[in-house]
Amino acid sequence: MSLGMWVLVGAVAAGVVLSLLKSKLDGRFRGTRLLRKAQAHEVDSVDRVSAADVGGELGERATLLQFSSAFCAPCRATRRTLAEVEGMVDGVRHVELDAEAHLELVRRLDILRTPTTLVLDSTGAIVKRASGAPRKPDVIAALATAIEHAPR
Repeated sequence: MSLGMWVLVGAVAAGVVLSLLKSKLDGRFRGTRLLRKAQAHEVDSVDRVSAADVGGELGERATLLQFSSAFCAPCRATRRTLAEVEGMVDGVRHVELDAEAHLELVRRLDILRTPTTLVLDSTGAIVKRASGAPRKPDVIAALATAIEHAPR
């Protein structure tokens, strides 16, 4: 085989590996700095979202904060999933924000793509976050972490 063919095979293999990695990580929730901090009073404003930030009240037990954009197909699927979970779990509120209309908040929270979902505890502290469309079981598990984390 010629050098050009080896380069082509290598490029295709790299593309396949990157595609598999992206699909594996897309929509997965990950912890935030808050979970590593010892006390809730150590939370920075960067790690917290207020009712004023979302333009309404936060959920009694937790809030699912979704950042979307107008031409985002996965955002619609995320909206449906989060709305279903909101209906299943008492005290949980789903809030969807247009990323373009909330650029200051997007920058402060380091939102890099849509959809991005933040799971907030009852005080507005960010407990988990996911980029991409999350699966319903993952959302429920992330909510459990937020509810457990909330101060009593």
